[in-house]
Amino acid sequence: MKQPPAARASVLTALLRWEGLLVCLLTVASFVAVPLAQGELGLGSDALNHHVYLGWTAQQHRFDLDFVAAGYQAYTFPYLYWPLYQMAAAGWSGVAVGATLAALHGVLVAPPVWLLARACMPGASWFDLAMRVLGVALAFLTGVALSVLDATMNDLLAAAPLLWAVALAVRAMPGADSDARAVRWPVLCSGLCAGAAVAAKLSNGPLAILMPGLWWLCGRGWRPRAMAVALGSAATLLGFAALYGYWGWLLWRYFGNPVFPFHHDWFEPLRRWAGMG
Repeated sequence: MKQPPAARASVLTALLRWEGLLVCLLTVASFVAVPLAQGELGLGSDALNHHVYLGWTAQQHRFDLDFVAAGYQAYTFPYLYWPLYQMAAAGWSGVAVGATLAALHGVLVAPPVWLLARACMPGASWFDLAMRVLGVALAFLTGVALSVLDATMNDLLAAAPLLWAVALAVRAMPGADSDARAVRWPVLCSGLCAGAAVAAKLSNGPLAILMPGLWWLCGRGWRPRAMAVALGSAATLLGFAALYGYWGWLLWRYFGNPVFPFHHDWFEPLRRWAGMG
């Protein structure tokens, strides 16, 4: 029996009200279903050679005990692997570890992707709703996204701050009747997230360096736009320093290079000045 227009409208209104939460819950459930359906968690060469070791390093750095125990991967930012190490050390089953990691991926990356989908299709019709849901689904039906759901890789965790940076920057773009001052907090948070993304994975840097192009659109007139770029850029440096600071200090303390083993020659004058040889 066909529903009357009023009933369909009330259903649509309810769905729109809870759309973000429902889409995120559906994404998390879909992610968790992968390791549950497989009944295991895949252990590739990365997991065996350095993923668990990096989580161990995050809890207790071992630079004075081990020498390139996991190759030069031992010096990459380790804290995203700490949950994996804790679950492995506690003897969790592969399915439990996989489901927990998948849920963590979904909780962190689904909301910013949905925010971007809503920014692209902001309407309140059934068509707009369907396009937003399909947009979120398509975002996670890529090889990179699917490959992390049955393994121990942290690519989605490392990408989450950058996704939030983009989503917040898009949200800060002024509408027809918006107050220019309202963009400051979204741009500030966007910059902090961009800096955190680079700290979590240095290879996010080439993407984060493009963020000023989005912040430039967060204002009307050259002065508000320049202020948005300056604010976002300063916040990026702050976000990077806040998240990477302790790890960078450890690397500097042992090797005289906060991003060791990269660009070791860049820090040679500073090492000589500090008497580190």
